[in-house]
Amino acid sequence: MGELRRIASQGIPDGAGIRSTVWKLLLGYLAPDRSLWSSELAKKRSQYKHFKEDLLMNPSEIARRLEKTTVLNNDNGKSESRCVLSRSEITHGEHPLSLGKSSVWNQFFQDSEIIEQIDRDVKRTHPDLHFFSGDSSLAKSNQEALRNILTVFAKLNPGIRYVQGMNEILAPLFYIFKNDPDEEMAACAEADTFFCFVELLSGFRDHFCQQLDNSVVGIRSTITRLSQLLKEHDEELWRHLEITTKVNPQFYAFRWITLLLTQEFNFADSLHIWDTLLSDPEGPQETLLRVCCAMLILIRRRLLAGDFTSILKLLQNYPPTNISHMLYVANKLRGQPSR
Repeated sequence: MGELRRIASQGIPDGAGIRSTVWKLLLGYLAPDRSLWSSELAKKRSQYKHFKEDLLMNPSEIARRLEKTTVLNNDNGKSESRCVLSRSEITHGEHPLSLGKSSVWNQFFQDSEIIEQIDRDVKRTHPDLHFFSGDSSLAKSNQEALRNILTVFAKLNPGIRYVQGMNEILAPLFYIFKNDPDEEMAACAEADTFFCFVELLSGFRDHFCQQLDNSVVGIRSTITRLSQLLKEHDEELWRHLEITTKVNPQFYAFRWITLLLTQEFNFADSLHIWDTLLSDPEGPQETLLRVCCAMLILIRRRLLAGDFTSILKLLQNYPPTNISHMLYVANKLRGQPSR
């Protein structure tokens, strides 16, 4: 695994058809022992299937689950089945007008708002890629898979639920797994993506929890660590940004960090960056901060020459750059002494 991480950190060749497998290994979804893959994948995929059955059911299905079949004899002496459910047999929690906390209908109505938000965001995911966008059956099928994953995640994680932007983190995983050259793997992309999404988000979930925004693990603390990293390696640039021009890193770094740079670069370059993020044995968060710091250092001349408005415009629309060189600079920051 150490050697795999080292090689993958330099970028996985797009045409090799192995990124799907490598990412699953790096995220711990596949065990290093290949003999375990078949049984472990079958177990996980079955578990996801049950999640969907339990969590994505519309309450109107409850009636069908509760139906009791009464066998009656008709005039010809043959038995026939009728579904009969008397009003007295519907419990309070199963009634559509029930406001009780245990009511499945009440929960359904509360979930509807989140599901609508998920639906809106899914439809906006990478509008430039036919894989995700448009009226084709492929795009609709892929959107449904994203919607399912995000809804199941939201219901299993009531403390976080769904936060806008999670669809952008989900998209690269699903794209890579769905395009796996192994047809069996591609067919199970939705289930595999769900568990890898959970694993990836586990390192960043505190960024999506509003109650932790001001804590030592929240997003503001992470942005402060980026600021400190820049000060350590380029104090002149740090001083110009935060003291002279008063460009608060929150104005640009919030999106960089929470969306794992998916909105700052084109899709192919984002995948290359993720190869490096997922490969770091320390976890992707520290690598992400180094990459963000490298992004600032690479355009330091333009930043040092700019005022508040021009700097903000530049950082919110990061210019095209050589991704391999950017990742090289980020890696150098790992062992580079402070200025």
